[in-house]
Amino acid sequence: MIPLQVPPDLFGPVGREALNILIGSWREGFVQVSGFVGATILLFSLVQYRFDGKLTELLQEHERAQPLVGGLLGVTPGCGGAIIAMPLYIRGTVSFGTVVAALGATAGDSAFIILALAPEAAIYAYGLAFVAAVAFGYSIDLWGLGVGRVDRAVERVSRPVTDGGFATSSVAEGGPSVPEYEQPDDEGGSDLPGYLPDTALLERVSHGVHVLWWVTLVGALVAGTMYLAKGAVEPAWEVGLSYDGLFTVAGLLGTTLSFYLYFVGRQYIGTGDAGRHRDSFATVYKTFQHAAMETAMVTVWVIGGYLLYEYGMAIFAFDIQALANSAGVLTPVFGALLGLIPGCAAHIVFAQLYAIEEAVPFSALTANAISQDGDALFPLLAIDMKAALIATIYTTVPAVLVGVGLYHFWPYAQYGFGVVG
Repeated sequence: MIPLQVPPDLFGPVGREALNILIGSWREGFVQVSGFVGATILLFSLVQYRFDGKLTELLQEHERAQPLVGGLLGVTPGCGGAIIAMPLYIRGTVSFGTVVAALGATAGDSAFIILALAPEAAIYAYGLAFVAAVAFGYSIDLWGLGVGRVDRAVERVSRPVTDGGFATSSVAEGGPSVPEYEQPDDEGGSDLPGYLPDTALLERVSHGVHVLWWVTLVGALVAGTMYLAKGAVEPAWEVGLSYDGLFTVAGLLGTTLSFYLYFVGRQYIGTGDAGRHRDSFATVYKTFQHAAMETAMVTVWVIGGYLLYEYGMAIFAFDIQALANSAGVLTPVFGALLGLIPGCAAHIVFAQLYAIEEAVPFSALTANAISQDGDALFPLLAIDMKAALIATIYTTVPAVLVGVGLYHFWPYAQYGFGVVG
């Protein structure tokens, strides 16, 4: 992360470092993650609008195909496809195995880095992740693999909100049934929290912010694509008509607007029920609004994840590259365990270590691709923490098995790099 040039007499060394992490994460999160997430969520939302809920009905009618569909959603580059599966589980439309398949197949936004810089490795790594995730998803649904034991282990954390669908009664054993689902209300302002005034002005402002947010997201998508095309090299801090300027302005403005939409704007113009799936949308504008609110929610969680990761690295001086170089067979295990960290920040760094620094082996990259849940876990964490904890533990199991297997039986799978497994 390139530091922002802060006047030396303004803060002490610790203060400057803390500010650099905050502002840097604020800038990078929206360009590196949210731009791609917003585009994919919008794509799926427009498909849902076009078919007016028929795809959801079809998925619900064909239960045995659900983990396969979950894997296909997850293997889509970025987090948008996997994010779609989380609200479907919350409302009881798909099984828990489908959630695990989607989370296991997704490589989050780190996929864009590997696809751009090491496409051959991406084909093999994400192909293996897809196969492993779908197989494990079906295993969970058919045999309830390990559900009871993990369920008891996390019982103290929270009570489940849903049993998750057709084959997951053991996940929520003893818990309440799926609550009756109501189509979310698109209109805001009817039940404002006490800290917000009831005024038409903020409603108009929020609609304007929503439109500006989409303009900013287009800029972030362009900057993010250029970022990958330039080899994921960090841009300089600049405001102007250049790549560096676009990255800086789109990043800072996009994150700020996302926080406004999530904490204020959605109260006035309607949430589209972020984190919960819509069967259909009344208008194209409502479709865009839903995608914006969903992405804004993810952005808030992403920035939190970035800050947690960056401050953790700064405080504990944890050197991923040094650990990977000395761990041997534990390297793919470490890649899998790293996947327990939600969000994309740590995994984007890990992808860069493989594609740019050539510091981690292919086995560790694949294990991380299977284990990491990207930003798709955030909607589930926000609504059903227990299910999220179980799911992220489950995706780690096939990640370790596949990663260690690759290390032992396919040690020279490197695809253009001098890194030995």
